[in-house]
Amino acid sequence: MRRKKVMIVDDDKEFLEELRETLFLNGYEVIKVDDPHRVLDLAGNNKPDIILLDLKIDHSSGFEIADELSRFTRTIDIPVVAMTGFFTENEHISLMGLCGINKCITKPFSAEQIVTAIESELRKKV
Repeated sequence: MRRKKVMIVDDDKEFLEELRETLFLNGYEVIKVDDPHRVLDLAGNNKPDIILLDLKIDHSSGFEIADELSRFTRTIDIPVVAMTGFFTENEHISLMGLCGINKCITKPFSAEQIVTAIESELRKKV
């Protein structure tokens, strides 16, 4: 059985590596992206099963990236789970829906919380 592919987009390289290791140990193939300008191209070429996207990224906005992903033919069907330490889901729920974000998880989160969020979204995709 093929490992599910998760793309993580975050500009915090230490967080990115810790989350990559957590997801790898939980059976996922992981693509790390720390440059918001490469997300669309990498997602289109690698076709991850799900994208974990930080909403506050240097020189960019996770909301804008999610909107681009939701409009790009090659990524339109990939679920996006937002990660944030700055916003609450209730504060931006309408904006999240408009830009194609499926779920939001607040940092810091446990390995169990992120794996549960991923599995929940992947089940919806089937």
